[in-house]
Amino acid sequence: MTDPTTENSSRKLIIAIDGPAGAGKSTIASRLARKLGYVNLESGAMYRALALRAIDKDVSFDDEPALINLAEASRIQLEPTIGGNRTLLDSKDVSSRIRERDVTEAASRVSVHPKVREWMVARQRAMGAGGGVVMEGRDIGTKVFPDADLKIFLDADPVVREQRRMAQQKIAGEVAANVAAELRERDRRDRTRAASPLVPADDAVVINSTSMSEDEVLARVERLVNEKL
Repeated sequence: MTDPTTENSSRKLIIAIDGPAGAGKSTIASRLARKLGYVNLESGAMYRALALRAIDKDVSFDDEPALINLAEASRIQLEPTIGGNRTLLDSKDVSSRIRERDVTEAASRVSVHPKVREWMVARQRAMGAGGGVVMEGRDIGTKVFPDADLKIFLDADPVVREQRRMAQQKIAGEVAANVAAELRERDRRDRTRAASPLVPADDAVVINSTSMSEDEVLARVERLVNEKL
């Protein structure tokens, strides 16, 4: 079997990885992109950047027109580095700030608005149009790139996803309980929103990572990539 890291084909794939929070899609997308020499486009980081701008400008997360105006006045960039993407908001590195709990919660609320998603989708399509990208999010295979060469829906048991998030953020006790509740609420919003709800694309390969290690998931995804290459 050909190793995708040594594949010399000039064909550059568009790979879409969707799934709920805590399923491991960000880690898998980042590692896969590095192995393939592709760009990792993290759609969630873009919503987080807009949410951070809304926090900074004291714009309501429920005010869709104001959020659109804010988006159009902002410059959101994803800059690939060896260690992963840097997220730039008007040229300022906000990579760490957008991972904090207040921004995470705000991003979930900002992302439910149809016009905000339309604005984001247009920019995400432009960023990945040339191929050679691994893009992860919640509607990449269904909305952003419905014609992606490979679509993966990465899922896991909700309890396992909560445990992974706790370990990732190194939290426990009452704070952990709050984060778990936020994760469940985020799942509810993602799966029930009117605009691009979280569902697997009809032609997506669904991978349940509940009992799989990160390396096992990556190996499975690499085999799927090889088949396409």
